[in-house]
Amino acid sequence: MLIENLPLVVLALVWIIVAVVQDFRKREVENWWNFSLISIALAYRAFLSVFTLNAWYFLYGLIGFGIFFALANAFYYSRVFAGGDAKLLMALGAILPFSLSIISNLMIFLYFAVLLLFAGGLWGLVFSVWLVVKNKKSFSKEFKKPFEKNKKLINLAVIIAVLFAIFLLFLNQYILIALPILLMLFPLLYVYAKAIEESCMVKAVKTSELTVGDWLYQETRVGKKIIKPNWQGLDEKERALLQKLKKKVKIKQGIPFTPGFLIAFLILLWLFL
Repeated sequence: MLIENLPLVVLALVWIIVAVVQDFRKREVENWWNFSLISIALAYRAFLSVFTLNAWYFLYGLIGFGIFFALANAFYYSRVFAGGDAKLLMALGAILPFSLSIISNLMIFLYFAVLLLFAGGLWGLVFSVWLVVKNKKSFSKEFKKPFEKNKKLINLAVIIAVLFAIFLLFLNQYILIALPILLMLFPLLYVYAKAIEESCMVKAVKTSELTVGDWLYQETRVGKKIIKPNWQGLDEKERALLQKLKKKVKIKQGIPFTPGFLIAFLILLWLFL
């Protein structure tokens, strides 16, 4: 890593840590915080380019931002990331070009993307287990419901997985045995995730406490208008309408994903420092 990039590393660590705090406190990372990281990172790179007479410091920042902009939108519209997570990923795109080699930078981007998915998945699993322990009774009740509704589908998946496993063993393809195991586990993981969502992630809040981006849990009528849940969350107009209601509404909270960013970034530094 180039010594000139160390201020960017410190900057990113500070911004990610504050993003984690925001995520736990409000279940969102504020837009201005992510956009300020983009602005400061690109401004620093522009200064470096002028000071060293090397335009690539700035250009690689733009390239990294562009690549992660596309990746963040892909994650957002496939519903892997919420809006704040996607914008934080874009911001880190301006940080991560640690080299003046295009190949090295592309490898850094790839490593970080893989680390982020791995660390985020591992963190999500740990956090979900904590939620289950915290809400044992309600989780147990919700965990049984999908089993009853999808019993035939679950049994079918198990039968197909067993037949697939026997077929692979017959062909001596032992290395592929993980595929039927995953097929068998998929319905269980779906039921597990659905039970956590219903028992641990739904919260009743006063309409005066709603914020832009909150995920409405169910359709809510305000006068003649019906506000429907959507992935983008409440916009300013919908929030203002709901605040006319003098009651509580249910919103759905997600698992805070920002710790995955911190873990992935620290591992990346350990690999490339």
